[in-house]
Amino acid sequence: MTTLSHIDNIASITAGKFKPDKSPPYINRLRYHSSLPKLTLWSFLFLAFIFLFFFFSPPSSPPPTPSAATRHTVRNISWGGAVWERRVRSSARVRSRAGLSVLVTGAAGFVGSHVSIALKRRGDGVLGLDNFNSYYDTGLKMSRKVLLDRVGVFVVDGDINDADLLRKLFDVVPFTHVMHLAAQAGVRYAMQNPSSYIRSNVAGFVNLLEVCKSVNPQPSIVWASSSSVYGLNSKVPFSEKDRTDRPASLYAATKKAGEAIAHTYNHIHGLSLTGLRFFTVYGPWGRPDMAYFFFTRDILKGKQITIFEGPDHTTVARDFTYIDDIVRGCLSALDTAKKSTGSGGKKKGAAQFRIFNLGNTSPIPVGKLVSILEKLLKVKAKKKVLPLPSNGDVQFTHANISLARKELGYKPSIDLETGLKKFVKWYLTYYDPKKKNAW
Repeated sequence: MTTLSHIDNIASITAGKFKPDKSPPYINRLRYHSSLPKLTLWSFLFLAFIFLFFFFSPPSSPPPTPSAATRHTVRNISWGGAVWERRVRSSARVRSRAGLSVLVTGAAGFVGSHVSIALKRRGDGVLGLDNFNSYYDTGLKMSRKVLLDRVGVFVVDGDINDADLLRKLFDVVPFTHVMHLAAQAGVRYAMQNPSSYIRSNVAGFVNLLEVCKSVNPQPSIVWASSSSVYGLNSKVPFSEKDRTDRPASLYAATKKAGEAIAHTYNHIHGLSLTGLRFFTVYGPWGRPDMAYFFFTRDILKGKQITIFEGPDHTTVARDFTYIDDIVRGCLSALDTAKKSTGSGGKKKGAAQFRIFNLGNTSPIPVGKLVSILEKLLKVKAKKKVLPLPSNGDVQFTHANISLARKELGYKPSIDLETGLKKFVKWYLTYYDPKKKNAW
């Protein structure tokens, strides 16, 4: 942690004990009366000096007006200028006849990088935006950025809370769509840093919607919600019609708030909005805070892993969904999104609002996940079984995807073992090429 030396200096001056003046009262009174003429003289001289200083000092010049080409700096990150604008336009240029022009937030993230590459490869214009925060290994995010660079996707280093940057991006490129995937992820981390969830998942989303409502034409927006919104819901499988007013974590609460906020902007400003409730996404280039990822790491290192169980030794299960299936769902949501109906922030007609589950419909016990990893890694895991803590995790997730199948043509096709095989191959290549060759 960086030491704030100027504060330390102030603290050292005021840290000592107060020492009262021990002079008798009459001595203090005598000093006071005898010093009055001197005090009056010095006060007069001081005021005269102040008057002369302001009277004879030259008028201050107004601050320089920044030109249009001036580079803008936020959080020590520079953006703007002719070269920067050319890169933005080039990345967002549509290269197919019916292609979209898409701003992807969270582009250096797990889902964001996969979606960006898929869009670019089919001829859409894609511009990425990511703040490269340190929630997990930034080296992994930079490696994803290298992949994006190779396919021609420029990732702007910036924050969705920076309204000036967002407005500038829309000034340079009239995006037809926004794929909003930037978010503070993770259920348990909310116990340590709750404000980061409010800043990103609530304030950041509102900031993005504020800019989108004001531009002309307004873009259609697809954004990532989460299966976590189902919270303490006990009805399975989870349907979009089920209640979502009992979140089990702050993360879930911010995602639920996002859905309510999106509905408000749809209703008032005519923004076309589609929310996607992702169910436990996994695969190559995934997030290190996910169980399948750190189980793989710890099994290979010979470290003990913790497997949680429900009450009375019941299983904890997740609807694991492979990244390629999620990407297909995201692209279909973009392709079927109708145009927004507002102009200048004012609604001109009813606008599309949709919510879909994107899952695999096959919940797998976490113990089964570990067994598959043991088989693929050819290493026996050192397991410790503990009760599921009450820190935001739920015992199971299970998606009803009938609505997504009907409206988006969504059909997940990758089973857990096939998907984990692809993940393990990537993991060994990325982290330990020697083990990959022997695998």
